[in-house]
Amino acid sequence: MSMISTGFFTSFRMTIFNDSPFLKETKLSKKLSVIIPAYNEGERIGSSLKKAVDYLDNKGLDYEIIVVDDGSRDDTVQQTLNFKHSDIRAIKQPRNMGKGAAVRRGMLEAEGEIRIFTDADFSTPIYEIEKLISKINSGAEICIGSRALDPSMIKEHQPFYREFMGKTFNKIVQFLLFKGISDTQCGFKGFTKKATESIFRKAKIDGFSFDVEILYLADQAGIKIEQVPVEWYNDNRSKVNPIKDSTMMIIELFRIKGLHK
Repeated sequence: MSMISTGFFTSFRMTIFNDSPFLKETKLSKKLSVIIPAYNEGERIGSSLKKAVDYLDNKGLDYEIIVVDDGSRDDTVQQTLNFKHSDIRAIKQPRNMGKGAAVRRGMLEAEGEIRIFTDADFSTPIYEIEKLISKINSGAEICIGSRALDPSMIKEHQPFYREFMGKTFNKIVQFLLFKGISDTQCGFKGFTKKATESIFRKAKIDGFSFDVEILYLADQAGIKIEQVPVEWYNDNRSKVNPIKDSTMMIIELFRIKGLHK
């Protein structure tokens, strides 16, 4: 895989991460965008937003948080609006279109020079964002969180059958599409604005295999991808159906090459 390096991170607020081993003496950048795809997340979106705002405000970041509601049938949008924070906005999809479609819309409508998407349950804690920012600041156009690089950082495991299915899925990815990425499905990934606009405008997969598609597109374009180990806590309220969605994800893998000839 070839590598493209982009250096940036000039400061709006001239704040410095003095307490971070990852970002020490790194000046903050133009706006950071955090994109949260959400489907029927009314019960926990408020808690997740509070964690994000508390952390990002404490760091002095110039940021926006975009919650992309994927046609929820509950009060996800209302709970987001109830938060009443000037740096938070909600985008509502016209219907349930899939996580890939929600992430793609949020990433492309974001304004940040760095754009990071994360799951609504914050299975990867918000403070792990520092690792992604640090790698991007060092030249990576894309940095993704990985549960495979250091398994000891998985603090709460999925049921064994889900872990087995995840590992099997990754083996299929490595066989069919590309090698070198040990965890394509961790929902914690960061991109430069340039990489976002280059990749997500070409992406077409709306379902859960969208992660693989965007990494495939990056690999084909020779864009540098960094992987970092991140903490991860399983949430038993996963929206992924182990049979139906897993089958569809494998079908989507076989479509990816054909979609991008």
